[in-house]
Amino acid sequence: MIKPSALKKGDAVAIVSLSSGMLGEDFARHELEIGLRRIREFGLEPVVMPNALRGMKYLQEHPEARAQDLKDAYYDERIKGIICAIGGDDTFRLLPYIMDDNDFISHAKKNPKLFTGFSDTTINHLMFYKMGITTFYGPNFVCDLAELDDEMLPYTKSFFSKYFAAEDRYSIESSDIWYEERTDFSENSVGISRISHPEKRGHEIIQGSGKVRGRLLGGCLESFYDILTVNRYENQKAMCEKYGIFPDLSEWRGKILFLETCEEKPEPEKFRKELFSLKETGIFEEVAAVIFGKPADEAFYEEYKTIIKEVIDDERLPVMYNLNFGHAYPRCVIPYGLEAELDFDKKILEVGESLFRA
Repeated sequence: MIKPSALKKGDAVAIVSLSSGMLGEDFARHELEIGLRRIREFGLEPVVMPNALRGMKYLQEHPEARAQDLKDAYYDERIKGIICAIGGDDTFRLLPYIMDDNDFISHAKKNPKLFTGFSDTTINHLMFYKMGITTFYGPNFVCDLAELDDEMLPYTKSFFSKYFAAEDRYSIESSDIWYEERTDFSENSVGISRISHPEKRGHEIIQGSGKVRGRLLGGCLESFYDILTVNRYENQKAMCEKYGIFPDLSEWRGKILFLETCEEKPEPEKFRKELFSLKETGIFEEVAAVIFGKPADEAFYEEYKTIIKEVIDDERLPVMYNLNFGHAYPRCVIPYGLEAELDFDKKILEVGESLFRA
Protein backbone atom coordinates (compact mmCIF):
# COMPACT_ATOMS: atom_id res chain seq x y z
CA MET A 1 0.00 0.00 0.00
CA ILE A 2 1.08 3.58 -0.71
CA LYS A 3 1.07 5.50 2.57
CA PRO A 4 0.64 9.24 3.09
CA SER A 5 2.84 11.32 5.36
CA ALA A 6 1.80 12.13 8.92
CA LEU A 7 0.42 15.59 9.59
CA LYS A 8 2.50 18.17 11.38
CA LYS A 9 1.63 21.50 12.93
CA GLY A 10 1.28 24.22 10.35
CA ASP A 11 -0.03 21.85 7.66
CA ALA A 12 -3.11 22.79 5.64
CA VAL A 13 -5.99 20.28 5.61
CA ALA A 14 -8.94 20.34 3.23
CA ILE A 15 -12.58 19.87 4.18
CA VAL A 16 -14.56 18.21 1.38
CA SER A 17 -18.26 17.35 1.06
CA LEU A 18 -18.28 14.19 -1.05
CA SER A 19 -21.83 13.09 -0.29
CA SER A 20 -24.23 15.18 1.80
CA GLY A 21 -23.91 18.95 1.41
CA MET A 22 -25.33 19.71 4.85
CA LEU A 23 -22.19 21.53 6.00
CA GLY A 24 -23.18 24.39 3.70
CA GLU A 25 -26.62 24.87 5.21
CA ASP A 26 -27.46 27.65 7.67
CA PHE A 27 -28.58 25.10 10.27
CA ALA A 28 -24.99 23.75 10.40
CA ARG A 29 -23.21 27.11 10.62
CA HIS A 30 -22.35 26.67 14.31
CA GLU A 31 -20.91 23.20 13.58
CA LEU A 32 -18.76 24.67 10.82
CA GLU A 33 -17.38 27.28 13.21
CA ILE A 34 -16.68 24.75 15.97
CA GLY A 35 -14.97 22.31 13.59
CA LEU A 36 -12.74 24.98 12.06
CA ARG A 37 -11.73 26.18 15.51
CA ARG A 38 -10.83 22.64 16.60
CA ILE A 39 -8.69 22.10 13.51
CA ARG A 40 -6.79 25.28 14.37
CA GLU A 41 -6.39 24.05 17.95
CA PHE A 42 -4.55 21.04 16.53
CA GLY A 43 -2.17 23.52 14.91
CA LEU A 44 -3.53 22.91 11.41
CA GLU A 45 -4.77 25.35 8.80
CA PRO A 46 -8.29 24.44 7.59
CA VAL A 47 -9.09 24.96 3.90
CA VAL A 48 -12.77 24.58 3.09
CA MET A 49 -12.90 23.54 -0.57
CA PRO A 50 -14.93 25.83 -2.87
CA ASN A 51 -17.95 23.56 -3.37
CA ALA A 52 -18.12 22.12 0.15
CA LEU A 53 -20.41 24.89 1.42
CA ARG A 54 -22.75 25.16 -1.58
CA GLY A 55 -25.51 23.30 0.22
CA MET A 56 -27.47 20.09 -0.08
CA LYS A 57 -29.45 20.86 -3.23
CA TYR A 58 -26.46 22.03 -5.29
CA LEU A 59 -24.23 19.12 -4.31
CA GLN A 60 -27.03 16.62 -4.84
CA GLU A 61 -27.35 17.91 -8.40
CA HIS A 62 -23.62 18.30 -9.06
CA PRO A 63 -21.52 15.26 -8.13
CA GLU A 64 -18.87 16.56 -10.53
CA ALA A 65 -18.39 19.56 -8.19
CA ARG A 66 -17.82 17.25 -5.23
CA ALA A 67 -15.30 15.23 -7.22
CA GLN A 68 -13.53 18.41 -8.34
CA ASP A 69 -13.03 19.49 -4.73
CA LEU A 70 -11.36 16.18 -3.94
CA LYS A 71 -9.11 16.39 -6.97
CA ASP A 72 -8.22 20.03 -6.34
CA ALA A 73 -7.29 19.16 -2.76
CA TYR A 74 -4.89 16.56 -4.11
CA TYR A 75 -3.38 18.92 -6.65
CA ASP A 76 -2.89 21.70 -4.08
CA GLU A 77 0.64 21.18 -2.74
CA ARG A 78 -0.15 23.12 0.45
CA ILE A 79 -2.77 20.59 1.50
CA LYS A 80 -1.42 17.57 3.38
CA GLY A 81 -4.67 15.97 4.60
CA ILE A 82 -8.31 15.66 3.56
CA ILE A 83 -11.19 15.48 6.04
CA CYS A 84 -14.64 14.45 4.87
CA ALA A 85 -17.43 16.70 6.08
CA ILE A 86 -19.87 13.84 6.75
CA GLY A 87 -21.28 10.76 5.06
CA GLY A 88 -24.55 10.56 3.14
CA ASP A 89 -25.76 8.05 0.61
CA ASP A 90 -24.66 8.81 -2.96
CA THR A 91 -20.91 9.30 -3.10
CA PHE A 92 -20.80 6.55 -5.74
CA ARG A 93 -21.87 9.23 -8.22
CA LEU A 94 -18.34 10.69 -8.03
CA LEU A 95 -16.78 7.52 -9.47
CA PRO A 96 -16.82 8.44 -13.20
CA TYR A 97 -15.20 11.82 -12.52
CA ILE A 98 -12.38 10.21 -10.55
CA MET A 99 -11.88 6.68 -11.85
CA ASP A 100 -11.89 7.75 -15.51
CA ASP A 101 -9.28 10.43 -14.81
CA ASN A 102 -5.98 8.59 -15.25
CA ASP A 103 -3.96 11.75 -14.71
CA PHE A 104 -5.53 12.20 -11.28
CA ILE A 105 -5.00 8.56 -10.33
CA SER A 106 -1.34 8.80 -11.32
CA HIS A 107 -0.94 12.03 -9.34
CA ALA A 108 -2.67 10.58 -6.25
CA LYS A 109 -0.38 7.56 -6.23
CA LYS A 110 2.70 9.77 -6.43
CA ASN A 111 1.37 12.29 -3.90
CA PRO A 112 -0.73 10.37 -1.33
CA LYS A 113 -2.48 12.45 1.33
CA LEU A 114 -4.13 11.59 4.60
CA PHE A 115 -7.84 10.94 3.94
CA THR A 116 -10.29 10.37 6.81
CA GLY A 117 -14.03 9.73 7.12
CA PHE A 118 -16.57 6.96 7.59
CA SER A 119 -20.10 5.85 6.64
CA ASP A 120 -20.88 6.44 2.92
CA THR A 121 -17.24 7.46 2.64
CA THR A 122 -16.71 3.67 2.45
CA ILE A 123 -17.08 4.10 -1.34
CA ASN A 124 -14.23 6.63 -1.43
CA HIS A 125 -12.04 4.41 0.74
CA LEU A 126 -12.61 1.43 -1.55
CA MET A 127 -11.86 3.67 -4.54
CA PHE A 128 -8.50 4.67 -3.04
CA TYR A 129 -7.86 1.07 -1.97
CA LYS A 130 -8.23 0.04 -5.60
CA MET A 131 -5.51 2.60 -6.39
CA GLY A 132 -3.34 1.01 -3.69
CA ILE A 133 -3.47 4.05 -1.38
CA THR A 134 -3.89 3.75 2.40
CA THR A 135 -6.79 5.79 3.84
CA PHE A 136 -8.37 5.90 7.28
CA TYR A 137 -11.83 4.84 8.40
CA GLY A 138 -11.97 7.37 11.17
CA PRO A 139 -13.20 10.76 12.40
CA ASN A 140 -14.94 13.22 10.09
CA PHE A 141 -15.58 16.95 10.38
CA VAL A 142 -19.22 17.24 11.49
CA CYS A 143 -19.48 14.21 13.76
CA ASP A 144 -16.13 14.55 15.51
CA LEU A 145 -14.25 17.81 15.06
CA ALA A 146 -17.53 19.72 15.37
CA GLU A 147 -18.65 17.82 18.48
CA LEU A 148 -21.01 20.25 20.26
CA ASP A 149 -19.59 19.64 23.73
CA ASP A 150 -16.82 21.93 24.98
CA GLU A 151 -14.20 19.42 23.81
CA MET A 152 -13.92 16.58 21.32
CA LEU A 153 -14.76 13.21 22.85
CA PRO A 154 -11.46 12.19 24.53
CA TYR A 155 -11.17 8.71 22.97
CA THR A 156 -11.89 10.08 19.50
CA LYS A 157 -9.47 12.96 20.03
CA SER A 158 -6.72 10.55 21.06
CA PHE A 159 -7.10 8.69 17.77
CA PHE A 160 -7.31 11.84 15.65
CA SER A 161 -4.02 12.80 17.30
CA LYS A 162 -2.46 9.67 15.80
CA TYR A 163 -2.62 11.42 12.43
CA PHE A 164 0.40 13.38 13.69
CA ALA A 165 2.40 10.40 14.93
CA ALA A 166 4.57 7.96 13.03
CA GLU A 167 4.20 5.17 15.63
CA ASP A 168 5.57 1.77 14.66
CA ARG A 169 2.39 0.13 15.97
CA TYR A 170 -0.56 0.92 18.20
CA SER A 171 -3.29 -0.97 20.03
CA ILE A 172 -7.03 -0.41 19.81
CA GLU A 173 -8.60 -1.17 23.16
CA SER A 174 -12.17 -0.59 24.23
CA SER A 175 -13.21 2.87 25.37
CA ASP A 176 -14.27 3.05 29.03
CA ILE A 177 -17.31 5.12 28.01
CA TRP A 178 -19.82 5.07 25.18
CA TYR A 179 -22.14 7.89 24.18
CA GLU A 180 -25.65 8.13 22.83
CA GLU A 181 -26.38 9.95 19.59
CA ARG A 182 -27.76 13.43 20.04
CA THR A 183 -31.38 14.22 19.24
CA ASP A 184 -30.75 17.96 19.00
CA PHE A 185 -27.89 19.28 16.87
CA SER A 186 -29.03 22.90 16.95
CA GLU A 187 -27.10 25.80 18.39
CA ASN A 188 -29.04 25.24 21.62
CA SER A 189 -26.94 22.11 22.22
CA VAL A 190 -23.56 23.85 22.05
CA GLY A 191 -21.69 23.17 25.29
CA ILE A 192 -24.07 20.39 26.34
CA SER A 193 -22.49 16.98 26.92
CA ARG A 194 -23.76 13.84 25.27
CA ILE A 195 -25.53 11.26 27.41
CA SER A 196 -22.81 8.78 28.35
CA HIS A 197 -22.63 5.30 29.86
CA PRO A 198 -19.85 3.19 31.35
CA GLU A 199 -18.70 0.53 28.89
CA LYS A 200 -19.70 -2.71 30.64
CA ARG A 201 -18.98 -5.17 27.82
CA GLY A 202 -15.78 -4.07 26.12
CA HIS A 203 -14.61 -6.06 23.11
CA GLU A 204 -16.62 -9.26 22.97
CA ILE A 205 -15.60 -12.57 21.44
CA ILE A 206 -18.38 -14.15 19.41
CA GLN A 207 -16.11 -17.01 18.40
CA GLY A 208 -12.39 -17.70 18.11
CA SER A 209 -9.26 -17.68 20.28
CA GLY A 210 -5.56 -17.03 20.04
CA LYS A 211 -4.07 -14.52 17.58
CA VAL A 212 -5.00 -13.78 13.98
CA ARG A 213 -3.00 -11.62 11.59
CA GLY A 214 -4.15 -9.99 8.39
CA ARG A 215 -4.53 -6.72 6.52
CA LEU A 216 -7.56 -4.54 7.26
CA LEU A 217 -10.37 -4.07 4.75
CA GLY A 218 -14.04 -3.21 5.23
CA GLY A 219 -16.44 -0.35 5.94
CA CYS A 220 -20.11 0.37 6.57
CA LEU A 221 -22.40 -2.65 6.11
CA GLU A 222 -25.15 -0.51 4.56
CA SER A 223 -22.68 0.84 2.00
CA PHE A 224 -21.66 -2.70 1.06
CA TYR A 225 -25.33 -3.65 0.73
CA ASP A 226 -25.89 -0.71 -1.62
CA ILE A 227 -22.82 -1.71 -3.66
CA LEU A 228 -23.98 -5.31 -4.00
CA THR A 229 -27.73 -4.90 -4.54
CA VAL A 230 -30.18 -2.66 -6.38
CA ASN A 231 -31.39 -0.98 -3.22
CA ARG A 232 -31.17 2.77 -2.69
CA TYR A 233 -30.18 3.86 -6.22
CA GLU A 234 -31.00 1.90 -9.34
CA ASN A 235 -27.63 2.51 -11.01
CA GLN A 236 -25.33 2.17 -8.00
CA LYS A 237 -24.66 -1.57 -8.28
CA ALA A 238 -23.88 -1.33 -12.01
CA MET A 239 -21.60 1.69 -11.54
CA CYS A 240 -19.69 0.06 -8.69
CA GLU A 241 -19.28 -3.09 -10.78
CA LYS A 242 -18.01 -1.05 -13.72
CA TYR A 243 -15.23 0.45 -11.63
CA GLY A 244 -14.52 -2.67 -9.57
CA ILE A 245 -15.23 -0.95 -6.25
CA PHE A 246 -16.05 -4.17 -4.40
CA PRO A 247 -12.70 -6.01 -4.25
CA ASP A 248 -12.34 -9.36 -6.01
CA LEU A 249 -12.55 -12.47 -3.83
CA SER A 250 -8.81 -13.00 -4.19
CA GLU A 251 -8.28 -9.57 -2.64
CA TRP A 252 -10.22 -10.59 0.49
CA ARG A 253 -8.08 -13.68 1.11
CA GLY A 254 -6.44 -13.50 4.53
CA LYS A 255 -7.87 -10.06 5.35
CA ILE A 256 -9.37 -8.90 8.64
CA LEU A 257 -12.81 -7.70 7.57
CA PHE A 258 -14.20 -4.77 9.57
CA LEU A 259 -17.92 -4.00 9.47
CA GLU A 260 -20.25 -1.60 11.27
CA THR A 261 -23.85 -0.46 11.00
CA CYS A 262 -25.13 3.05 10.31
CA GLU A 263 -27.06 5.55 12.40
CA GLU A 264 -30.34 4.24 10.98
CA LYS A 265 -29.98 1.28 13.38
CA PRO A 266 -31.23 -1.40 10.99
CA GLU A 267 -33.89 -3.73 12.33
CA PRO A 268 -32.58 -7.25 12.98
CA GLU A 269 -34.11 -8.75 9.84
CA LYS A 270 -32.66 -5.97 7.71
CA PHE A 271 -29.29 -6.52 9.37
CA ARG A 272 -29.59 -10.22 8.53
CA LYS A 273 -30.38 -9.42 4.90
CA GLU A 274 -27.44 -7.01 4.60
CA LEU A 275 -25.02 -9.47 6.17
CA PHE A 276 -26.31 -12.29 3.99
CA SER A 277 -25.65 -10.22 0.86
CA LEU A 278 -21.99 -10.20 1.89
CA LYS A 279 -22.02 -13.91 2.62
CA GLU A 280 -23.30 -14.60 -0.89
CA THR A 281 -20.13 -13.05 -2.33
CA GLY A 282 -18.08 -15.78 -0.62
CA ILE A 283 -15.86 -13.43 1.40
CA PHE A 284 -16.52 -15.18 4.73
CA GLU A 285 -14.76 -18.19 3.22
CA GLU A 286 -11.73 -16.03 2.36
CA VAL A 287 -11.13 -13.64 5.27
CA ALA A 288 -9.00 -14.53 8.29
CA ALA A 289 -11.29 -12.87 10.83
CA VAL A 290 -14.16 -10.39 11.18
CA ILE A 291 -14.54 -7.46 13.57
CA PHE A 292 -17.80 -5.62 14.14
CA GLY A 293 -18.24 -2.08 15.45
CA LYS A 294 -20.48 -1.20 18.38
CA PRO A 295 -24.07 -0.67 17.19
CA ALA A 296 -25.19 2.97 17.46
CA ASP A 297 -26.87 3.52 20.85
CA GLU A 298 -26.34 -0.24 21.43
CA ALA A 299 -29.54 -0.80 19.45
CA PHE A 300 -30.27 -4.51 18.83
CA TYR A 301 -26.98 -5.34 20.51
CA GLU A 302 -27.78 -8.95 21.44
CA GLU A 303 -29.90 -9.59 18.35
CA TYR A 304 -27.01 -8.64 16.08
CA LYS A 305 -24.67 -11.04 17.89
CA THR A 306 -27.06 -13.91 17.32
CA ILE A 307 -27.53 -13.04 13.64
CA ILE A 308 -23.79 -12.73 13.05
CA LYS A 309 -23.21 -16.24 14.33
CA GLU A 310 -26.15 -17.65 12.36
CA VAL A 311 -25.30 -15.99 9.04
CA ILE A 312 -21.56 -16.70 9.14
CA ASP A 313 -22.34 -20.27 10.20
CA ASP A 314 -18.71 -21.27 10.45
CA GLU A 315 -17.18 -21.71 13.90
CA ARG A 316 -13.69 -21.73 12.40
CA LEU A 317 -13.92 -18.03 11.46
CA PRO A 318 -12.86 -15.81 14.42
CA VAL A 319 -15.25 -12.92 15.15
CA MET A 320 -14.79 -10.01 17.58
CA TYR A 321 -17.63 -7.60 18.37
CA ASN A 322 -18.28 -4.18 19.92
CA LEU A 323 -15.19 -2.29 18.79
CA ASN A 324 -15.25 1.52 18.78
CA PHE A 325 -15.29 2.34 15.08
CA GLY A 326 -17.98 3.56 12.74
CA HIS A 327 -21.22 5.27 13.72
CA ALA A 328 -21.23 4.62 17.48
CA TYR A 329 -19.48 7.14 19.73
CA PRO A 330 -16.56 7.39 20.40
CA ARG A 331 -14.54 6.13 17.43
CA CYS A 332 -11.02 5.03 16.65
CA VAL A 333 -9.07 4.89 13.37
CA ILE A 334 -8.95 1.79 11.15
CA PRO A 335 -6.34 1.99 8.36
CA TYR A 336 -7.09 0.37 5.02
CA GLY A 337 -4.71 -2.29 3.81
CA LEU A 338 -2.29 -2.26 6.73
CA GLU A 339 -1.17 -5.26 8.75
CA ALA A 340 -2.95 -5.92 12.05
CA GLU A 341 -3.16 -8.57 14.73
CA LEU A 342 -6.27 -9.59 16.63
CA ASP A 343 -5.58 -11.04 20.06
CA PHE A 344 -8.71 -12.92 21.06
CA ASP A 345 -7.39 -13.67 24.52
CA LYS A 346 -6.51 -10.06 25.39
CA LYS A 347 -9.40 -8.74 23.25
CA ILE A 348 -7.18 -6.20 21.50
CA LEU A 349 -6.67 -5.16 17.90
CA GLU A 350 -3.11 -4.04 17.22
CA VAL A 351 -2.12 -2.23 14.05
CA GLY A 352 1.29 -3.72 13.39
CA GLU A 353 2.95 -1.07 11.23
CA SER A 354 3.21 2.69 10.97
CA LEU A 355 0.23 4.48 9.47
CA PHE A 356 2.57 6.72 7.49
CA ARG A 357 5.56 6.57 5.22
CA ALA A 358 8.95 7.37 6.68
